[in-house]
Amino acid sequence: MKRIWIPQATAGVMLLWALNPENPYGYYIVLRWVCCAAFTYLALKAHAQGKEGWVWGLGVMAVIYNPIIRIHLTRDIWSAVNIATLIIAVSSIFVIRSPPAPAQGLLGHSGSTRSGEAGTRNPL
Repeated sequence: MKRIWIPQATAGVMLLWALNPENPYGYYIVLRWVCCAAFTYLALKAHAQGKEGWVWGLGVMAVIYNPIIRIHLTRDIWSAVNIATLIIAVSSIFVIRSPPAPAQGLLGHSGSTRSGEAGTRNPL
Protein backbone atom coordinates (compact mmCIF):
# COMPACT_ATOMS: atom_id res chain seq x y z
CA MET A 1 0.00 0.00 0.00
CA LYS A 2 1.06 3.55 -0.66
CA ARG A 3 1.65 6.05 2.07
CA ILE A 4 -0.70 8.98 2.48
CA TRP A 5 1.43 12.11 2.80
CA ILE A 6 -0.26 15.10 1.13
CA PRO A 7 -2.56 16.07 4.06
CA GLN A 8 0.31 15.75 6.53
CA ALA A 9 2.72 17.70 4.32
CA THR A 10 0.21 20.50 3.80
CA ALA A 11 -0.61 20.75 7.50
CA GLY A 12 3.07 20.38 8.43
CA VAL A 13 4.24 23.25 6.24
CA MET A 14 1.44 25.44 7.55
CA LEU A 15 2.25 24.47 11.16
CA LEU A 16 5.91 25.35 10.64
CA TRP A 17 4.94 28.70 9.15
CA ALA A 18 2.59 29.29 12.09
CA LEU A 19 5.63 29.52 14.38
CA ASN A 20 6.36 32.92 12.77
CA PRO A 21 4.99 35.45 15.30
CA GLU A 22 4.35 38.07 12.59
CA ASN A 23 1.62 36.12 10.76
CA PRO A 24 -1.72 37.91 10.38
CA TYR A 25 -4.69 36.60 12.35
CA GLY A 26 -6.33 35.37 9.13
CA TYR A 27 -3.47 32.90 8.63
CA TYR A 28 -4.37 31.12 11.85
CA ILE A 29 -8.02 30.89 10.80
CA VAL A 30 -6.96 29.20 7.54
CA LEU A 31 -4.58 26.98 9.54
CA ARG A 32 -7.49 25.81 11.70
CA TRP A 33 -9.59 24.89 8.65
CA VAL A 34 -6.74 23.04 6.94
CA CYS A 35 -5.61 21.16 10.07
CA CYS A 36 -9.14 20.25 11.12
CA ALA A 37 -9.93 18.89 7.64
CA ALA A 38 -6.59 17.04 7.34
CA PHE A 39 -6.81 15.42 10.78
CA THR A 40 -10.46 14.47 10.32
CA TYR A 41 -9.59 12.80 7.00
CA LEU A 42 -6.60 11.01 8.55
CA ALA A 43 -8.67 9.87 11.55
CA LEU A 44 -11.21 8.33 9.16
CA LYS A 45 -8.41 6.56 7.25
CA ALA A 46 -6.93 5.29 10.52
CA HIS A 47 -10.37 4.03 11.58
CA ALA A 48 -10.74 2.16 8.28
CA GLN A 49 -7.39 0.48 8.97
CA GLY A 50 -8.30 -0.45 12.56
CA LYS A 51 -5.70 1.82 14.18
CA GLU A 52 -7.81 2.98 17.10
CA GLY A 53 -5.02 4.76 18.98
CA TRP A 54 -4.34 6.88 15.94
CA VAL A 55 -8.06 7.53 15.51
CA TRP A 56 -8.18 9.05 18.99
CA GLY A 57 -4.98 11.05 18.58
CA LEU A 58 -5.92 12.45 15.19
CA GLY A 59 -9.47 13.07 16.38
CA VAL A 60 -8.18 15.12 19.30
CA MET A 61 -6.03 17.12 16.87
CA ALA A 62 -9.11 17.78 14.70
CA VAL A 63 -11.00 19.03 17.78
CA ILE A 64 -8.13 21.26 18.88
CA TYR A 65 -7.97 22.92 15.44
CA ASN A 66 -11.78 23.07 15.04
CA PRO A 67 -12.49 26.44 13.36
CA ILE A 68 -16.13 26.63 14.43
CA ILE A 69 -15.90 25.96 18.19
CA ARG A 70 -12.47 27.42 18.85
CA ILE A 71 -10.12 26.72 21.71
CA HIS A 72 -8.42 29.92 22.88
CA LEU A 73 -4.82 29.55 24.08
CA THR A 74 -1.87 31.91 24.48
CA ARG A 75 0.68 32.27 21.69
CA ASP A 76 3.30 30.32 23.67
CA ILE A 77 0.94 27.42 24.29
CA TRP A 78 -0.15 27.41 20.63
CA SER A 79 3.51 27.23 19.56
CA ALA A 80 4.02 24.13 21.72
CA VAL A 81 0.76 22.62 20.42
CA ASN A 82 1.83 23.34 16.84
CA ILE A 83 5.17 21.58 17.34
CA ALA A 84 3.49 18.56 18.95
CA THR A 85 0.95 18.49 16.14
CA LEU A 86 3.72 18.65 13.55
CA ILE A 87 5.39 15.61 15.15
CA ILE A 88 2.09 13.69 15.10
CA ALA A 89 1.44 14.65 11.46
CA VAL A 90 4.88 13.51 10.32
CA SER A 91 4.63 10.30 12.34
CA SER A 92 1.28 9.47 10.77
CA ILE A 93 2.90 9.42 7.31
CA PHE A 94 4.59 6.16 8.30
CA VAL A 95 1.49 4.61 9.91
CA ILE A 96 -1.50 5.45 7.73
CA ARG A 97 -1.54 4.02 4.24
CA SER A 98 -3.95 4.25 1.33
CA PRO A 99 -5.79 1.10 0.27
CA PRO A 100 -4.26 -0.89 -2.60
CA ALA A 101 -5.49 -0.17 -6.11
CA PRO A 102 -7.48 -2.92 -7.84
CA ALA A 103 -5.27 -5.34 -9.80
CA GLN A 104 -5.03 -4.51 -13.49
CA GLY A 105 -4.32 -6.93 -16.32
CA LEU A 106 -1.66 -6.57 -19.00
CA LEU A 107 -3.64 -4.08 -21.10
CA GLY A 108 -5.41 -2.37 -18.22
CA HIS A 109 -8.31 -4.83 -18.06
CA SER A 110 -9.25 -6.07 -14.65
CA GLY A 111 -10.03 -9.58 -15.85
CA SER A 112 -13.78 -9.11 -15.64
CA THR A 113 -16.14 -11.00 -17.91
CA ARG A 114 -17.73 -9.61 -21.04
CA SER A 115 -21.35 -8.72 -20.74
CA GLY A 116 -23.49 -11.65 -21.86
CA GLU A 117 -20.66 -14.21 -21.55
CA ALA A 118 -20.79 -15.45 -18.00
CA GLY A 119 -17.64 -17.20 -16.89
CA THR A 120 -15.58 -16.34 -20.00
CA ARG A 121 -12.50 -14.17 -19.46
CA ASN A 122 -11.65 -11.39 -21.86
CA PRO A 123 -8.55 -12.52 -23.81
CA LEU A 124 -7.49 -8.96 -24.57
